[in-house]
Amino acid sequence: MRRITLDDVANLAGVSPITVSRALRKPNAVSPALRLRVDAAVKELGYIPNIAASRLASSRTHAIGVIVPTLYNVIFAEYLFALHDVLVAAGFQLIVVNSRYSEIEEENAIKALLGQRVEAIIITGTHHTLLSRQLLAQAHLPVVETFELSADPIDLNIGMSQEQAGQTAARHLIERGFRRIAFLTGNLDHRAQSRFDGYRLAMQQADLPSLQIIAEKPRHSSVALGSDLFAITCDHGEIPEAIFCTDDNLALGAMQECRKRGIRVPDDIAIMGFHDLEFAACAAPSLSSVVTRRFETGKLAAEKVLAALTSSAVFKGEQIDLGYALIPRESTAI
Repeated sequence: MRRITLDDVANLAGVSPITVSRALRKPNAVSPALRLRVDAAVKELGYIPNIAASRLASSRTHAIGVIVPTLYNVIFAEYLFALHDVLVAAGFQLIVVNSRYSEIEEENAIKALLGQRVEAIIITGTHHTLLSRQLLAQAHLPVVETFELSADPIDLNIGMSQEQAGQTAARHLIERGFRRIAFLTGNLDHRAQSRFDGYRLAMQQADLPSLQIIAEKPRHSSVALGSDLFAITCDHGEIPEAIFCTDDNLALGAMQECRKRGIRVPDDIAIMGFHDLEFAACAAPSLSSVVTRRFETGKLAAEKVLAALTSSAVFKGEQIDLGYALIPRESTAI
C-alpha cells in the first residue's frame, strides 16, 4: 500500500498537479466545474494533503502551539475549548503539549513547537527556565502567557493575581469568624503556591497562625485526593474550624470525608474551594469558591493572537488582568 499523491489526484481528475494544488489551496481561484472534478478525485482516492511539504513551500504553517501543565484537570478543558473555538474557525490548527507541571518539560515543548514552525505560542503560567524565556523572546512570534500575572511579561500576559485571590478567600473565612483555618493542596505548583502565599498573608494580617499546609507527593487534583488529604488532617489531631482548598475537586473530596466522619458542613467546619467548577453551585451543601475566568482567558488569548497574525498588532509587554470573584455559598455558612 503506497501513499496517495498529488499526481494520483491530478491523473484521475485529468488536470495537472499544479492545478490540483491551486484548487485545494485556493478553491475560488478555479472554475466551479474544475473544483468539483478535483474534489471528486480527492474523495475517491482518499487523498490527504502533505502538510509538512506545504509548510516547507510556504512561510505560513497556520499552526498555533499551546502548552498546558496537565490534560487531567477540567479547568484546562474549558481553556482549550475557547482556544479551539476561536482559532480553528479562523483556519488555524492547535498543537497542544502537556508540560506535566515541569519547567524542563515545558522548555522541551517550546523547542519542539518552534521546530515545527508554529506561528504563535500560548502558554499556561509565567514561570519558565531562563532558556525558555530566551527562546520565546528570540522567536519573533506572538507569545501569550496566561492564568497568572507576571512582573516581567515576555510578550502578552493575560491572567489574574493568584496571590490576591488566595488572600481574598482566606479573608472571607476570617470575616465569617473562623480562626483556625487550614490550607489543603496536593501538587504545589506555582499558582497553588501563590494562593498559599495569599492565605498566609491574610492570616498574618489578622494575627492568626497559619495551620499546617497539607501536601503529599505530587498527585493529580481529584475528589479522592481531597478526601485523603482531609483524612490526614483529621488524623493529625484537632479538626480546624475551616479549610481553604486549592481547588474545588479537593474541596468536594473534603466534604465527602466530612460526611463519612459525621462532621457537619458548615456547622462543624467551613470549606472554601477555588475555580468555581460547574458542580460547586449544586453540591450539597453548595460550595463557596473563587471564580477564575478560564474560558474568557482562552478566548481573549486566541483573539489577541489572531490580531497579531492578521493585522500585525503589537503587544510587547502588555498585561491584561481579568480578575476573579468570590462566590459565597452554604459551605462557609452564608
